[in-house]
Amino acid sequence: MREFSLPALYEVPSDGNLTDLIRRNASQHPDVAVMGRKVDGVWTDVTATEFLAEVRGAAKGLIAAGVEVGDRVALLSRTRYEWVLLDFAIWSAGAVTVPVYETSSPEQIQWILGDSGASLALVESAAHQAAVESVRDALPDLKGLRQIEDGAIERLTASGAEVSDETLDARMSAANADDPATIVYTSGTTGRPKGCVLTHRAFFAECGNVVERLKPLFRTGESSVLLFLPAAHVFGRLIEVASVMAPIRLGCLPDIKTLTDELASFRPTLILGVPRVFEKVYNSARAKAQADGKGKIFDKAAHTAIAYSRALATPQGPSFGLKLKHKVFDKLVYSKLRAVLGGRGEYAISGGAPLGERLGHFFRGIGFTVLEGYGLTESCAATAFNPWDRPKIGTVGQPLPGSVVRIADDGEVLLHGEHIFTEYWNNEAATAEALADGWFHTGDIGTLDEDGYLAITGRKKEILVTAGGKNVAPAVIE
Repeated sequence: MREFSLPALYEVPSDGNLTDLIRRNASQHPDVAVMGRKVDGVWTDVTATEFLAEVRGAAKGLIAAGVEVGDRVALLSRTRYEWVLLDFAIWSAGAVTVPVYETSSPEQIQWILGDSGASLALVESAAHQAAVESVRDALPDLKGLRQIEDGAIERLTASGAEVSDETLDARMSAANADDPATIVYTSGTTGRPKGCVLTHRAFFAECGNVVERLKPLFRTGESSVLLFLPAAHVFGRLIEVASVMAPIRLGCLPDIKTLTDELASFRPTLILGVPRVFEKVYNSARAKAQADGKGKIFDKAAHTAIAYSRALATPQGPSFGLKLKHKVFDKLVYSKLRAVLGGRGEYAISGGAPLGERLGHFFRGIGFTVLEGYGLTESCAATAFNPWDRPKIGTVGQPLPGSVVRIADDGEVLLHGEHIFTEYWNNEAATAEALADGWFHTGDIGTLDEDGYLAITGRKKEILVTAGGKNVAPAVIE
């Protein structure tokens, strides 16, 4: 199959922007916990009404600080409650968020803030502030610098007290769907990072269709997700905005070293991660079993889980004997593994790299299905993902509803849809190369099966052509 699409499940508002979500939540779900934040070591709920009030307070402070409509505001921080709060405050001031990885070097910070023309930088710590200060002489557009751990939000809220509600409401309505919401800088594996411009429309199309297609995973008042990926990464932003859109309870974790403890205390119903997170869960469990002298039992349990999952994909399903073994291991092993993952979840979404078929079957076999997806910064995160009710392990799923995936003659994956970026900031040549004839050229090689499930087999630049003229993707052989 050369092309596949699914009808849109969500209609993007023509004149709205992402601040509409927090206003709608406060109106329709005023007392629902939309956030969880750590206060004195305890997870504390933040209702939709409380979150909107905090966002409005910080947004007024940004306006008082001189932030104008369309200004770029840099946000350099680990994943924490304040990240989400400030992201929505920046949008509420009519501005554009420029996320910066908290591990960025001063040179990287200088490039991103300089290229985007950021007028204000909001940083997490004294170390981050020092990094920005060290290159500030090379940033003529940078007018202000505020530190979260030095009371930035409290000071913004206090300084914005004189800004009227009418002024803020006008700012919150200033951007329309086709205005930039964020400029996310790519990793820069070839040359300097490129600023990927994503509009409010792109996030609406992306998150609206993800939430609708995975509706049982996004139940308001019941579901919750713990965000431990970098919020500066587009996958982290997908989680943030989709959670607010649903809305479901969102918790943020700055330090992945405490992930196991926080999964047990926050108890999310949905986990979003990258393959190494799930590999670590598997490897840690296996190592612990071996240390306790139960390595053989664990390996048999793992083999049974994989066989059980593979059998689920066959017309006849698991045999009676396999079901019996599975039931025994569920009590001995699988239930304990699910407890490590918080004990409430049945699904996870994985992206960023291939999960691997064996690991995918293992997790589905223990009663925790990992739905693999695929996307890029330029596609506002997921452009394909496995549906909750028909996952096909070994693929990255079907296209985002409302979008099209096409396989070019040379095998390259091409994308079309409202979720695709509009341009690379200040880089017309790169934009023209990536967006040709209305299609985004991903540089990835892939195939579509008869049901429209996409499999990624390699990178276009890595393709080898044999003496017989055959194209070979080395990643598959490796």
